[in-house]
Amino acid sequence: MAVPFGQAGRASVNPPDLHSMPPPLMTSEPGSFARHTIVERKPQLIRQVIADNDYPPDVVAALDALRTEIAQHPVRLLAEPASDAPFWNREVAAYRGKTWLELPWYLAETYFYRRVLEAVRYLVPGAWQGHDPFGPPKRRAEQEAVAWFSADWELLDGIGPDLSFETLLHSCLWGNRADLSNFTVREQARSGLATRRDRHNLLIDDTGRVAALLSAGVQRVDMINDNTGRELLSDLALADFMLGRGWARQVVFHLKDRPFFVSDAMPQDLRALLDLLHAGPRPSQDDQGSGSPSAQVLGWRLEKYLAAGRLLVRSAPFWTGCLMFRQMPPDLAGELARADLVILKGDVNYRRLLDDRHWPHTAPLEEIAAYFPAPFLVLRSLKGEIMVGLEPGQAEQLAALDPTWLINGKRGIIQLQMTDR
Repeated sequence: MAVPFGQAGRASVNPPDLHSMPPPLMTSEPGSFARHTIVERKPQLIRQVIADNDYPPDVVAALDALRTEIAQHPVRLLAEPASDAPFWNREVAAYRGKTWLELPWYLAETYFYRRVLEAVRYLVPGAWQGHDPFGPPKRRAEQEAVAWFSADWELLDGIGPDLSFETLLHSCLWGNRADLSNFTVREQARSGLATRRDRHNLLIDDTGRVAALLSAGVQRVDMINDNTGRELLSDLALADFMLGRGWARQVVFHLKDRPFFVSDAMPQDLRALLDLLHAGPRPSQDDQGSGSPSAQVLGWRLEKYLAAGRLLVRSAPFWTGCLMFRQMPPDLAGELARADLVILKGDVNYRRLLDDRHWPHTAPLEEIAAYFPAPFLVLRSLKGEIMVGLEPGQAEQLAALDPTWLINGKRGIIQLQMTDR
């Protein structure tokens, strides 16, 4: 469905010289969270995949071989005859002979998930083609999310649009704590729709500016989504609010085309969530279009938006690749340029926005990400050793109070970057 261009456009600030950019985060950095994810978290994820799925011995052996490779051997190339194998092998070939603890962090993480898909035969014809290795924990998370959401959804009734929007926006942010790939942060995920109780943990808070932008009415909002479960439910509720209030004429979700970072949402995950949300007797036509706070009614209302093309669901291979947003394919960048606002969800999207590099904490986001094709909003809880846009001395104060402030998921940002077309 074609949508006219919005009024805001790309930045006029010159991007940094690629040759003068700081070094990337590396898995070789002693004591870093990047190193910890490879040494501790990835082998644990492999054990969980084996426990959650009834794989045959040869698939289990392939997963165990990957775990051994991570611990002891150089990184090997993909061996399966999949269409994307040449791309990945070109990217990894630059590090031939290197171990998993000698790679750029983002490449190591994304290639790990690609190698898991190779081990479980996800992309090649056979009995296990298309079987999501992370499906069982996703389904559990979705069941829990709907129960959680249904209990609190009616609390939004009658509190007014401004506070409703704030509550939903903040829930979209803090729902990121439920990332199933991060076992420590997952335990900190709060129950209930987020409100002002976490406001003091926001390092950058542009809630008011975002509300002013959207309440004036825009044509299109794109969302680069992150996790299924609670976070995707919050994304859907926010989309429903914007569409129902006339704040946006169309909302576009950009989901993953394959399993990625355990809990990242694919179109089939959204479908499973919607089926759970509106399970039971279908409400009357009047109820579907009303402002009823029933979670079941919300589910059917979302179905109407999908059928009418006001809520679109798209996916592209780029979202599950190892390239940075600066390297986005022209057709995808052109698609995002049609949006009045792009909402970037989660830590991984933030890392890709900043090339996953060691920028000074005071570096200006508007200069680093001047290449981005549309105005954007970052909703991110901090789970990686990268952060920009802080005041001088702010990072040092945070480190003194909480040495793990960059990675423990307690703090977040709601950061709006407007640009002039």
